[in-house]
Amino acid sequence: MLMTTQGPGLHTHVLDTLGLEIAAGEHPPGQVLRTDELAQRFDVSRTVVREVVRVLESMHLVESRRRVGVTVRPTEAWNVYDPQVIRWRLAGADRPRQLRSLTVLRSAIEPVAAGLAARNATPEQCAALTECALGMVATSRGQQLEGYLEHDIAFHRIVLNASGNEMFARLGDVVAEVLAGRTHHQVMFEDPDPAAVTLHVRLAEAVREGDAAAAERLTKEIAVGALHELDVLAP
Repeated sequence: MLMTTQGPGLHTHVLDTLGLEIAAGEHPPGQVLRTDELAQRFDVSRTVVREVVRVLESMHLVESRRRVGVTVRPTEAWNVYDPQVIRWRLAGADRPRQLRSLTVLRSAIEPVAAGLAARNATPEQCAALTECALGMVATSRGQQLEGYLEHDIAFHRIVLNASGNEMFARLGDVVAEVLAGRTHHQVMFEDPDPAAVTLHVRLAEAVREGDAAAAERLTKEIAVGALHELDVLAP
């Protein structure tokens, strides 16, 4: 018997399960998923399935056509910048390649954003950036990776927002998923690299002092260090 409850817990469970399966290649491009079969599999109403399909369609993972069903789309069509898609891809076997791809993206974008932040950051943003850097220092020892992650994500969001470029700012969620994925999938040392922590402190200083060249250079060094970590931990 199908459940008629349509609470957020059911929706989230079905969405995460299908999203993870599609991202992992368990449903290859071109495979047709039947709404009634999905409802039976997950023991949910067709309404829940339709809501999940709409979300997956918005991410371009599937397309729904009458009298055909829900068809899995090729990887090239996916919205690879969607934070949830990133999370699902990082949870699969293709994690090393995905992490590298995203880290290379960061290395291309964040140095430019940091240079702009040095020119455009408000006093409030400079203060917040310094506070985050000090938080990273305080949590960089004793295997406090979750605390460190919180400060690290906030730090990079501030840099992107302080750039004054709304396109860069929108990448905050992408960067957050990359940083969270490294931590939650153990692609991090037990304690963060001291050199990387120091670079973040120096970057906060460069932004506060309005030194765009130094801010860009330091951010490039952070990116190079992140790529080196991937060479060691996720070859």
